[in-house]
Amino acid sequence: MDTGNRSKLLARAGMIAAAYAALTVLCLTLLQGLAWGPVQLRLSEALCVLAVLTPAAVPGLAIGCIVANLVGIAVTGSGALGLLDVVLGSLATLLGALWMRRFRRRPAVALLGPVLANALIVPAYLPVILAAFGFYTVPFTSIDLAGSYPLMYLFGFVAIAAGEALVVYGLGLPLLRALRATRLFGQEGEG
Repeated sequence: MDTGNRSKLLARAGMIAAAYAALTVLCLTLLQGLAWGPVQLRLSEALCVLAVLTPAAVPGLAIGCIVANLVGIAVTGSGALGLLDVVLGSLATLLGALWMRRFRRRPAVALLGPVLANALIVPAYLPVILAAFGFYTVPFTSIDLAGSYPLMYLFGFVAIAAGEALVVYGLGLPLLRALRATRLFGQEGEG
């Protein structure tokens, strides 16, 4: 790969990281518990479709997630426990992006990557963080799951998968189609 192409990929990765981090932090401030709690509607997850179009999205999304989750520690006050989200949440984003890149020729399958990665990984550590704050109540109900890790994981799996699918398929798929129509990424997505 020549220097010009390497610079182009690096610049794209940086822009994707910045956009992902900014949109995630915006969701934290506007949606609060619906973006960082047991139900997660992070609009930034729609940007995961960029991994279908460019290999620069894989590191860009992972770095953007690391940055957003570090900011999340400062905003939510989760302290050292927030590092679980930095490491494991960013791993989920990286794995989802790698899946999307691998299955880029089949978008319906590709978009399953972030849904499955987040649904499997995030509920494994989220109860630990939320329990430290003294709660794990199902949003909009008085059902308290605290003390029952299997129920917390099951609820988290279903809730996070549903939220992720809603964002990735509901917002990401139309974004992918629009970006393909503009040919903004050229033939890069085909390689």
